[in-house]
Amino acid sequence: MNSRRLILDVHALQNVPPSNLNRDDTGAPKTAVYGGAVRARVSSQAWKRATRTYFGNVLDPSELGVRTKRVAELLAGRITRLDSSIDERAAWKLAVAVLKAAGIKEIKPPQRKADEAKKNGAPEPAPESEYLLFLSSHQVGALAELAVEGATDIDAFLKVKENKARAKKAADSRHSIDVALFGRMIADSADLNVDAATQVAHALSVHQVANESDYYTAVDDKNREEETGAGMIGTVDFNSATLYRYAAVDINLLEKNLGQSLDESDSPATPVRRAVEAFLDGFVSSLPSGKINTFGNHTLPDAVIVMLRTTRPISFVSAFEEPVTADRESAGGHMRGAAERLAAYIPRIEAAYGDEDSTRTWVLHVAPAVEKLAGLGTEAPSLKKLVAAVGAAVAEKLDELPERRG
Repeated sequence: MNSRRLILDVHALQNVPPSNLNRDDTGAPKTAVYGGAVRARVSSQAWKRATRTYFGNVLDPSELGVRTKRVAELLAGRITRLDSSIDERAAWKLAVAVLKAAGIKEIKPPQRKADEAKKNGAPEPAPESEYLLFLSSHQVGALAELAVEGATDIDAFLKVKENKARAKKAADSRHSIDVALFGRMIADSADLNVDAATQVAHALSVHQVANESDYYTAVDDKNREEETGAGMIGTVDFNSATLYRYAAVDINLLEKNLGQSLDESDSPATPVRRAVEAFLDGFVSSLPSGKINTFGNHTLPDAVIVMLRTTRPISFVSAFEEPVTADRESAGGHMRGAAERLAAYIPRIEAAYGDEDSTRTWVLHVAPAVEKLAGLGTEAPSLKKLVAAVGAAVAEKLDELPERRG
């Protein structure tokens, strides 16, 4: 057991009816071959995006970041709010200057937009970065304050070594919860990179799947009686699946990324607890929105297993390397078989590789088919209570660390 290391593992079993959550380049649901069988797949990027979007339901905007190429416009808007005497275009220039001082170099009007504006006699468009930049609300605010402070002569202001260092620090401290969890890469300034504290697996069906196609027609409301044909025809691909979903959070790295709370009265563990609770709620509750209007596939997991451990992360996907087959003699379906696989597999792999003395486990289950999972840990009657219990346990474990006790 590593008394310093803390890992949070989140596992979920979720039924998804006919749907197309995550499309490939042909428009078909993504798949993968696992255990020699074709499985339904939802990419990690799709579920991370859904989770980050869900944060808007549980966190204040000040605790979140913005990922955009239009970072100069974003920062300029904050500058003009601080000093209304600075016009928009002057604010753009100030924004570009402080961003470059912070280490973000390539910020200029996109060539295509600039050419179109010149051709039409329009003003030059706002500068943009060449790649998506992920900045917290606090970082944008700190950079805006610096820009306003040096607004009279920003170039001379930023030539001062101390001020340039302040710009760098403003862009690399007080990370938002989503930046701390999902990381940040800045191609031309590696020292501004943030290692992601969260790893999200591609969701896989526990069974073999075959994609299907729905042939549909749309009728023109203004058709005359003699016009019986469809106004439009097409096809949409879909599949149905019982998914195994997994994510891991490195609590120690998350704590490092977040730093100290802005509120001095908070416990040192408070920022981490808040981030863990937001992630657990968001990961379990969120759903990628691909073709959601077509299929209305609004489901939630039948079972969620959360483990707080002091060993390395452990996914249980190997329980499904041999595809689950539907039990046609009983009620059919794959959820019951998936739950039975996990109920048998988890104790064995935990006994072989885990640390039973230091690992805490919680189980949320909502259907008779997954009742066998109940004995794996402390039962949580609701997601709200699960989130609170896990958050409290993480805070307690952090407060017990040797450096905290000392």
